[in-house]
Amino acid sequence: MKTYKIACIPGDGIGKEVVPAGQEVLEALAASGAGFRFEFTSFGWGGDWYRAHGKMMPDDGLEALRDQDAILFGSAGDPHIPDHVTLWGLRLKICQGFDQYANVRPTRILPGIDAPLKRCTPKDLDWVIVRENSEGEYAGVGGRAHQGHPIEVATDVSMMTRAGVERIMRFAFKLAQSRPRKQLTVVTKSNAQRHAMVMWDEIALAVSKEFPDVKWDKELVDACTARMVNRPASLDTLVATNLHADILSDLAAALAGSLGIAPTGNIDPERRYPSMFEPIHGSAFDIMGKGLANPVGTFWSCVMLLEHLGEKEAAARLMQAIEEVTADPKLHTGDLGGKAKTADVTAAVVSRLKNR
Repeated sequence: MKTYKIACIPGDGIGKEVVPAGQEVLEALAASGAGFRFEFTSFGWGGDWYRAHGKMMPDDGLEALRDQDAILFGSAGDPHIPDHVTLWGLRLKICQGFDQYANVRPTRILPGIDAPLKRCTPKDLDWVIVRENSEGEYAGVGGRAHQGHPIEVATDVSMMTRAGVERIMRFAFKLAQSRPRKQLTVVTKSNAQRHAMVMWDEIALAVSKEFPDVKWDKELVDACTARMVNRPASLDTLVATNLHADILSDLAAALAGSLGIAPTGNIDPERRYPSMFEPIHGSAFDIMGKGLANPVGTFWSCVMLLEHLGEKEAAARLMQAIEEVTADPKLHTGDLGGKAKTADVTAAVVSRLKNR
């Protein structure tokens, strides 16, 4: 029987609740005759590790993860540690260290979810946002000088390379090509950012010629926010820079009902390294330890993990169980207007997997 090695990194806040819930669901799926099993290894990296060791993860952490088949990640963020330390010290260290350059964020209205958009049906909002995940605004290029003085200066440089833009554009066009509508929107801001974003546009046009069956258009990022609200059915697959897609995907999740249900895959398409899957919600320290976290985003991330491993039938079974649970208002957590607890939602998904 095939064994998949999965690294579990709960991280901070509610990540410590939803990652074990995701592990429980994956174990139930494997035990229900899926034809494979999981070998989980937990890593206690994050804010607590930082307080004990002065860093978010050990220096050799990437080596400890390298032979895993996939990574299930919770969240990074601690109110007592600067955000740039938690992000760059853990999540981005893994994403960039393993060149997980394609961040994929599917968004759609799940059964039973009361999405905030009026005159919008589930078929109108069914998107996938592809985020360039290795450079751009989060390249880490920049610095500070004369700190504390009136002449202090700080810079952050958005760095884009032809190789980086070409590979994310090609990935996005291929993904759009695989979806029924074969439609891609390239998000840009080349009217104001006249160097790197102009190159982004030029490369999009060049790569589009390799995919004549994909209908594509270009949209300024600010206009795209309005289009997501006013004309959701006009969008299908979107590709955007690291920062732009980061913002747009949170808007997309909110329009679909809640950040608590949204998944993410940090993908190395060439499969040189393990890819990492996580819910997009943050560490949410205000509800930590209360059993209030919505685990659906983690469960949907597990669906993406299974798809990446090639276990499409098992992924479909898990997604069906998730949709059956969201369809029941009694199993909605607080972010969806309900009173269910993390454990209630987890038990309901596990039960459906065991009984089919």
